[in-house]
Amino acid sequence: MKIHELITETEPLAELCERLAQSEFVCVDTEFMRENTYWPELCLVQIGNEEEAAAIDPLADGIDLKPLWDLLCDNEEVLKVFHAGGQDVEIVYNFTGKTPHPIFDTQIAMMAISQSEQIGYANLVESWLGLTIDKGARFTDWSRRPLTERQIEYAIGDVTHLADIFPRILKKLIKTGRGAWLDAEMDKLADPDNYANDAGSAWQRIRSPGRNPAVLGRLKALAAWRESEAQHKNIPRGRIMRDETLADIASHPPKKQPDLAKVRGLSNAWKDNDIGKRLMKVLEKAEPLPKDEMPDKPQRGAPLGKEGALVADLLKLLLKIRAREIDVAARLLTKADEMEALAAGVRDLKILEGWRYDVFGKDALELVEGRLAFAVKDGRLLMTHVDDLHAGMVEAQAAE
Repeated sequence: MKIHELITETEPLAELCERLAQSEFVCVDTEFMRENTYWPELCLVQIGNEEEAAAIDPLADGIDLKPLWDLLCDNEEVLKVFHAGGQDVEIVYNFTGKTPHPIFDTQIAMMAISQSEQIGYANLVESWLGLTIDKGARFTDWSRRPLTERQIEYAIGDVTHLADIFPRILKKLIKTGRGAWLDAEMDKLADPDNYANDAGSAWQRIRSPGRNPAVLGRLKALAAWRESEAQHKNIPRGRIMRDETLADIASHPPKKQPDLAKVRGLSNAWKDNDIGKRLMKVLEKAEPLPKDEMPDKPQRGAPLGKEGALVADLLKLLLKIRAREIDVAARLLTKADEMEALAAGVRDLKILEGWRYDVFGKDALELVEGRLAFAVKDGRLLMTHVDDLHAGMVEAQAAE
């Protein structure tokens, strides 16, 4: 594989992207800093296929990243391969308002062909290639220039190894016939709505303090205001105010600005500084949350109770057995809250639809409804239908 020199100019970037546009897939990774900023600062982009790879310096003077964005977001013929690519996709969206498409995430794919829930990149490389990655540059300051050869070599390795691994994962997916299992997961990763910075919906990410319209109205107004402050200053929203503090103010709003000094999580300076004044104005103008914006009540069946909780525990045991039997990550099949809902009588669930029903949901439903039982055979815990178990007992008695 050819490894190019660090790309710092538009012309070689455009030439690289033109060649990569002829590929079936490209592997992509980014290095960024976000500890001290609201917007992640893109510091390096690595891209490559099976023949060539390069690192691109987005901080280089005068470089235009448009050829790169066009390849990632507008070329539907080339598959874009990431590993745990959520934050990488977010960065692309911040620059373009679009997401890479079509997209493939090897971390997600591993859940369909192994019991790995969230396999890290280093473990992925070790399991498929037998290589140990040098983690020395992992926590480097990628914004500092010049970058060292060690940093660039480490960064490019994230795509060169992935270019070797991806075809093998794809081959196994095709062999197992589980590629369709991942369609919804990949579509979710590429959904632009996941990355939109809508200040008006920021309150929905905060644990709701009840269902009081007045409290939720203040929560919405305060969350939007905090997003605006953080974006304007380009600092993490938590540096303005933590979620817990924001929710506390929404539930127990101070009457006057000096009262802000009594709020846990705010400094004494808020009682008479400008940001404190702006916060108080937001509280004064906040209106109750409209009925059509109220969050849905949690959908539940009958209360679980002690027996229902035991049924949920049996479902979790069934999940472990089934995940082991078919060598798939349990998290890809279902989650604990969905099994508890099934035990409580809810039937409008993902595990009772499509491939999840065929692989796990059908047996889970039969267990809940008393048509499936656990059995031990040769020291292994297995599932068996009650009718089959009964027939076996009758045959055994007849033989005696």
